[in-house]
Amino acid sequence: MKILVVVDMQNDFIDGALGTKEAVGIVDAAAEKIRGFEGKIFVTLDTHTHHYLDTAEGRKLPVPHCIRMTNGWLLNETILDALSETEYTLIEKDTFGSVRLAEEICRLNEEELSVEFIGLCTDICVVSNALLVKAFVPEAEILVDTRCCAGVTPQTHEAAIETMKMCQINVAG
Repeated sequence: MKILVVVDMQNDFIDGALGTKEAVGIVDAAAEKIRGFEGKIFVTLDTHTHHYLDTAEGRKLPVPHCIRMTNGWLLNETILDALSETEYTLIEKDTFGSVRLAEEICRLNEEELSVEFIGLCTDICVVSNALLVKAFVPEAEILVDTRCCAGVTPQTHEAAIETMKMCQINVAG
């Protein structure tokens, strides 16, 4: 079974509060990947409340972002358009990695499982979720398509890619 995980392709990470030119630059490739994918799709949404600054994350990254029901929390329009052509499972998460995502993939209990990750940010949420899924389903093939990922900076993106390679996650792109 093939699975695609689209991580946090939300407005705030693309061109909003924490957006970067690199994030803007992957939107079309990510949408193309979604449109051409044949398999099960999971989509994560970084989700915070208006009390974000009072959280442990908010104290270390004091930039309100992905506040539920704001424009920044919504999926990018191009990504949403690509997703509208398929079925997908939406998973809200209030921290970097989603145990729920890992558990849902683990429950599929498929012998030949391939899980591909795309999205934002490579060096925070993509790496966190890829490593969680690798831990929950160690025999699954885990892949990250770098053409469809961007980090907080190009340097931290590359560092995350190297970390994932060291943890036996396949990297393409």
